[in-house]
Order: sequence, then C-alpha cells, then structure tokens
Amino acid sequence: MNLTSHLQELKKKHDNLSDAVEKEQRSPGSDGLEVSRLKKQKLHLKQEITRLTPA
Repeated sequence: MNLTSHLQELKKKHDNLSDAVEKEQRSPGSDGLEVSRLKKQKLHLKQEITRLTPA
C-alpha cells in the first residue's frame, strides 16, 4: 500500500468515526464512555494523518 492510499484509508476511517460520534451523541441514551472512546480513536487517526502528510 502506498502512502497516498494509506492516507485516504485513514481519512475514511476518521470520517466514519466522526459520523459514529455524531450518531452516538444524538441518541437519547447516549453512553458518555463510548463517545469518549470514539473521540480518542478519532484523535489518534488525525494525529497519524498529520504525521504522515508530507509538508
């Protein structure tokens, strides 16, 4: 897998996590721990994307 396709895959996962966080926050019985876990995963992906993105 080349860098470009890897970055695209990471961005897709980041977008999916964004959707999951929004969905969880909108649900009536949302679980704060689950939202926190999803946000941490999202942050980790963003940091990885930033690290791998050429300057």
